[in-house]
Amino acid sequence: MEAFMHGVILAFGLILPLGIQNVFIFNQGAIHSRLIKALPAVVTAAICDTILISLAIAGVSVIVLRIDGIGLALSWAGFFFLLYMGWVMWKSNPNRDRTDRDRYSTKRQITFAASVSLLNPHAILDTIGVIGTNSIAYEGFEKLIFAVSCILISWIWFFSLALVGSRLGKIGNSDKLLKRLNQVSAIIIWVMAVYMGYQIVDADLF
Repeated sequence: MEAFMHGVILAFGLILPLGIQNVFIFNQGAIHSRLIKALPAVVTAAICDTILISLAIAGVSVIVLRIDGIGLALSWAGFFFLLYMGWVMWKSNPNRDRTDRDRYSTKRQITFAASVSLLNPHAILDTIGVIGTNSIAYEGFEKLIFAVSCILISWIWFFSLALVGSRLGKIGNSDKLLKRLNQVSAIIIWVMAVYMGYQIVDADLF
């Protein structure tokens, strides 16, 4: 029970703050006419988190990031992807006369969800530095329970986020509201990109 509660509290602390993953999943729930249409993004994000948490607890991710250039390459890839992602959201048209396929196809949702999960250096480093480090306190079955609790929170959180987005998207059935939501999401993503770029340049210079 101690390992389970430790994992739950830790996972909530990491996943709760506003991030590109959360913005994207919430946005997908809001722009689709039915929640089920946003499931590819939700499931992909949850699977990516499951993989990252598993690798962090197993210690594999620490070894990989020690390779020269991996962290820097990942950071630059994340920076440019966030710029592109913000542009896509800003230009998207949530007109409900269009089909869900036109908005975000299953393939596109999976690609974007995987990208915002795996090309986010801050999320990866948090997973390794916090969850991976805290898992050292447990062994055997307790470590397994700790891992399962962290993974469970990720799945519950992403499904809940999409659900809230879906409910908000149906308020007044307003396309204008959804357009504004997309634009706010884009601005948040661009701010994250600028902050990430600043950190990359700052690390390179100093």
